Amino acid sequence: MQYWIPKALAVSVLVSLSGCSVFINKAHDERNYRTHEPVKAPASLSQPAQDPVYKMDVGQYDNNPEATNYRPPAQVLTIAKGSWVEETDKQARIYFDKNDGIADLDEFLWDTIKSVLADNNAGTTKEDKLLGIIETDWYSIIKTEEGFWWWGDEVNDDLEKFRFTIEEKSHQRTASLRVELIDFKGDKTLTDLLKQQLEVRALNQVVSEFDYRYRQLEVDMRKRQGIISLEMGFDNKGNAALVTEQSYDAVFDRFSGFLERLSFSIVEINPDTGLITADYTKPETSVWDSIWGDDVAQLPIDEGQYQILVSKTKEGGTSLTWMDDKGETLEPGTMNGLQQALEAALIQRGIKI
Repeated sequence: MQYWIPKALAVSVLVSLSGCSVFINKAHDERNYRTHEPVKAPASLSQPAQDPVYKMDVGQYDNNPEATNYRPPAQVLTIAKGSWVEETDKQARIYFDKNDGIADLDEFLWDTIKSVLADNNAGTTKEDKLLGIIETDWYSIIKTEEGFWWWGDEVNDDLEKFRFTIEEKSHQRTASLRVELIDFKGDKTLTDLLKQQLEVRALNQVVSEFDYRYRQLEVDMRKRQGIISLEMGFDNKGNAALVTEQSYDAVFDRFSGFLERLSFSIVEINPDTGLITADYTKPETSVWDSIWGDDVAQLPIDEGQYQILVSKTKEGGTSLTWMDDKGETLEPGTMNGLQQALEAALIQRGIKI
């Protein structure tokens, strides 16, 4: 009577051991790719009205059971201080603003690129400082152990050649760095996506090196610089001016960066005459700014364009003569209030000129 029990147990064991293999994977069954046709009205009825604005084409789906590896485009990393990108830019490009302590932004970027190439043991086939162009020899931007190709058959590293282009704005406070892949050889097919990823990777290496080198520069500046004081005085022509004991080169090189922290936008810098042209916009303040200590000092001047003439004094210091957009020197009373506001900003923020 119990002869069926051993057979039932045997079947149960086999089913348990086989696990999910008895179930068929229907994820890519063609029935999952059905398209929906428009509503068909009976012959005795009229077809429902359809607004052409909302008409959609019948979808077509590819029933491909093979898995495909999709990757998004690479992203330019703005990790370096003063770096930024334009959201709509389709090229591998980043912009750098001239930070405090950088004497020549072009030169700083050039040295940074050369350092990155040295780390990659990459030579160059073209170097044109005047045009800001560096073209590399063959080297591998992605090593096999770093990439996603370490499974399966053995593969060789792909090799690339890049062109780095530095373009500086006319006011010399901002420069862009663009990377282009100019040649490629390897086992993989060079698609538009792979080309973009390689260019951005090469660019991000430079951005990381720029960030590292500028952090080192900041440490050096803290060691050798102190907060300067600005006093009321006169320039060599007898005009009311702000005077400091620091040298002309030290002040002129960093004063534009100080102005940008006080809601000025630099329009032009003329190193030959020492004239800085900037637009001033009064900052918007809120209760939260004062709570978190982020409020920007309000200066006792009207909004508009100003000219600041940086000159050497006879005593070896530096004078800052403030003028309006017409080149008229500000009144001594206005200069006195400006001196107190700038001095307070230097002390409160610990800003170093």
